[in-house]
Amino acid sequence: MVAGIGFRHATGADEIVALVRRALDEAGVAAGRLGLLATADDRAGDPAIRTAAAQLGVPLAAVAVEALREAGRRGVTRSARIEALRGVGSLAEAAALAASGPGGRLVLARIASPGATCALAASGDPS
Repeated sequence: MVAGIGFRHATGADEIVALVRRALDEAGVAAGRLGLLATADDRAGDPAIRTAAAQLGVPLAAVAVEALREAGRRGVTRSARIEALRGVGSLAEAAALAASGPGGRLVLARIASPGATCALAASGDPS
């Protein structure tokens, strides 16, 4: 299970972690099934997302813009602001789908907190 994350610069790790936990709960997914946090490569160095991944005990994937745009075509949520900035309707959905691989599918469409968004995708792998 991959949690795709979009977040504003001032967002703290605690808000991101709480949102991921809320997403897992809403999707009925056990926390132990989370295997990866994913975000845009230009945001992956931010201390908040790195700390959030560490607190959740999962690696962080930095997704290139081309992969975000390709995967974003399979997203279901559209934000005009994010589309103008990033070329995808939802950064969270695009990151989750891109990092889950070519057979990945959305398990939970984008949900939001004041400073972040999160979407969940499952790998197409049988494991």
